[in-house]
Amino acid sequence: MSTGVLCVIPARGGSKGLPRKNVLPLAGRPLVGYPIAAAKASGVCDAIFVTTDDEEIAAVARAEGADVPFLRPADLAGDLTTTEATLRHALLAYESHTGRQFDICVFLTPTDIFRSPAWIARAVNLLKEQPKLESAFAGTATHKNYWDREPGGAWVRVLPWMRDYSSRQVRRKIYREDTGLACASRADIWRGGRRIGDVVEIIPNDLPETAIDIHTAFDLFLATKAIEYLRAHHPERLPV
Repeated sequence: MSTGVLCVIPARGGSKGLPRKNVLPLAGRPLVGYPIAAAKASGVCDAIFVTTDDEEIAAVARAEGADVPFLRPADLAGDLTTTEATLRHALLAYESHTGRQFDICVFLTPTDIFRSPAWIARAVNLLKEQPKLESAFAGTATHKNYWDREPGGAWVRVLPWMRDYSSRQVRRKIYREDTGLACASRADIWRGGRRIGDVVEIIPNDLPETAIDIHTAFDLFLATKAIEYLRAHHPERLPV
């Protein structure tokens, strides 16, 4: 029997760029606590599961209110393990452990903390409202041009319309895929080994602080300063 929406938060213990990053404190909360709090505040997640290979992270995640009934196998916690493999295992293992089956899966990361719970709710509700939709996720708008090197060595613009330059205020935008901030997909997409499907809706975002993805000590410094700035100037944008 289907039981709704499962939120999965991957948090392995072997991070290299910033050791033990998922349990490091930021503004009084461990990093792994931020997506847990956001998932709770969204009001759309029926279960919040932190998939980790690490006992300390598991204990911290439980203290923050997530379910961690078992640890992830070591062979799914390496540097080269894909997010897709992690999410597929998390869904299948959690369903097997609980005896529940989920229709929609939410993906959040501890390294992206500047998210609105409303984005999570929006992503899930879009899937509920539009049966043909496969995924909905946060995307960051940018007016910047992007270039790619062709096999022959020549540099080309990614999209032809980027040849036309204009003021950034009126220029056409493209969107960076930011699934770590908020992403909801049909559970069958994850079961098939993919993170997002092909029929998608993007939840636009242009908040500069969401560019901070915490993988190094410098990223953690930036996040600390961003929180200080938001607390003083935009408290409504502080992470929950």
